[in-house]
Amino acid sequence: MIGQKTLWYVLIQCLVLLAPVPIQADIYRYVDSDGTIHFSNVPTSQKYEVYIYEVVPDWVQPSNRYDSYIAEAARKYDVPFSLIKAIIRVESDYDPNAVSRSGARGLMQIMPGTARDLGVTDSFDPRENILGGVRYLKKLLTRFRGSIPLALAAYNAGPGRVGPLREVPDIEETQCFVRKVTDYFYSY
Repeated sequence: MIGQKTLWYVLIQCLVLLAPVPIQADIYRYVDSDGTIHFSNVPTSQKYEVYIYEVVPDWVQPSNRYDSYIAEAARKYDVPFSLIKAIIRVESDYDPNAVSRSGARGLMQIMPGTARDLGVTDSFDPRENILGGVRYLKKLLTRFRGSIPLALAAYNAGPGRVGPLREVPDIEETQCFVRKVTDYFYSY
């Protein structure tokens, strides 16, 4: 027979495991011309600056850890949230410190030269990496008239390899990348 203390312990453990996972939300603020301080977790203008970065516990699932930054980038650049998540999943599996054999860095695996061009100063900063990576993706989507497969191919292999043919190049890694991202895109 289970004792009352053991039963309470098991009940509390179950409640902890079933508790909802908090969503990451930074706090932004700006001071208007009258000196009034405005706070928000959803900035509505460029006047807002990050005031407090929320610290996310290690036990939060990596795939949800950066959702607030992904949502911010999705809104800012009008790119589907699920497409951004899919790219991050395939590129780095949500590891903000990932470095590829070719030197691409961070969650969205941005090459150092591309990062410089985008004004990304710290490719290992999750927010900066996501905003820069999505800005680059938006440029590719615009260049390839909204074609997700072509933009993904250009993201992986470079726009020069996609541009002349206007098709996914015959590069196994790139074709695999496009297929994986597309699969995750539709599953999120």
